[in-house]
Amino acid sequence: MEGVNHQIILAARPAGMPKESDFELIESPMPRLRPGEVLVRTLYLSVDPYMRGRMRQNGSYARAVELGEVMVGGIVGQVVESNDPRLECSDVVEGMLGWQEYAAAPTKTLRRINASTAPISTSLYVLGMPGLTAYFGLLDICRPQPGETVVVSGAAGAVGSIVGQIAKIKRCRAIGIAGTDEKIQFITEELGFDSGFNYKSVQDYHAKLKELCPTGIDVYFDNVGGQVTDAVMAQINTRARIAVCGQISHYNSDSIDSGPRCFSQLLTKQAKAEGFLVFQYADRYEEGLRQLSTWLREGRLKYREDIMEGLENAPKAFIRMLQGKNIGKQLVKVG
Repeated sequence: MEGVNHQIILAARPAGMPKESDFELIESPMPRLRPGEVLVRTLYLSVDPYMRGRMRQNGSYARAVELGEVMVGGIVGQVVESNDPRLECSDVVEGMLGWQEYAAAPTKTLRRINASTAPISTSLYVLGMPGLTAYFGLLDICRPQPGETVVVSGAAGAVGSIVGQIAKIKRCRAIGIAGTDEKIQFITEELGFDSGFNYKSVQDYHAKLKELCPTGIDVYFDNVGGQVTDAVMAQINTRARIAVCGQISHYNSDSIDSGPRCFSQLLTKQAKAEGFLVFQYADRYEEGLRQLSTWLREGRLKYREDIMEGLENAPKAFIRMLQGKNIGKQLVKVG
C-alpha cells in the first residue's frame, strides 16, 4: 500500500508519572511486506500498566523501548494486505504491534479473531491478555476453594475486574479494593463482588479489612503493592495463597518504600506468595480463552470498556490509566 503511516514513539524517558511530552506522533512510510507477512490496520490499541516498566532505561522483565522507537502494546486490527495464504484481507487479528496505524507482521505472531463470538475489542480485555492473566493467576496459582475469601486490589481495572468475577464463579466471597466510590459501586452492583472499599477515603485499612473479611483472607490477588498489600498480608489465613500480578503503586517511583516486611506472615501462616507473568502460560492460552468465552457467552462475565478516540490520544489514555481514572479496560479506538 502507498501512503503515510502514523506512529507514536517514545521521545523521552519519564521521571515519575509520564507526561504527554514524553511521546511524539510522527509520520513514516507505509510498511512493505516480506514473504509470510501481512499488513494490519489498527482498530483498537491497548494501554496497560506493564508499559510503564518498558519505558525505563533497563526495562522491566522485557526489553526496554528505545528512544525514537514505536511504543510497545497490543492491538486488534484488520488485515488490509496479505503476503501469506493463511490470512486474507478483512481477517481480524490481535498482536503486539505497538502504537501505530499500520504494521507489518509475520502471520505466525498474530491471533485470528472470530468477530462473531464477541466484539473485537474484547480480544484486548476479557478474551485477551487481561482475561488470561486473571484466569491463570487466580485459578492456577491461588486455587480458590468454595467458601473462601478472595481479596483483589486494583479491582475495577482490566485484570482485577475479571479476577473477582471468576472468584464468584468458583463460589468464593470476593472483596475488591479500588480508588473511587464509583469503582466500588461498579464492582459490587454490576460485577457481583460481595463488598469492597475505596482505599483513598478509608483511613484504617486494617480495620476495614477486618470488617469485610471477618474470617480472614484466604486468597489475595495483588495488582498494586504498597500499603494496601501490607494491610492485606497482616490478615491472611493459614495456608493463604497470594498471586503477585502487578505493583502499580511503585511504577512511577525511582525508589521503593521500605514498608512492613511480609515474610514473617508467610512463615507463621505457612502461606505462599508467587509472582507470575501471563506469558508463562502461552501453551495453555487456548484452554483459558475457551473457558473465558464460555463464561462470557453464558453471561457470567461482564465487562466495561473505557474508550478514548484517536491514535494521537494514546499517551493521554495511558497516563489516565496510570492515574487510575479508568473503570474497566482502557482502550484507544484508532480505526
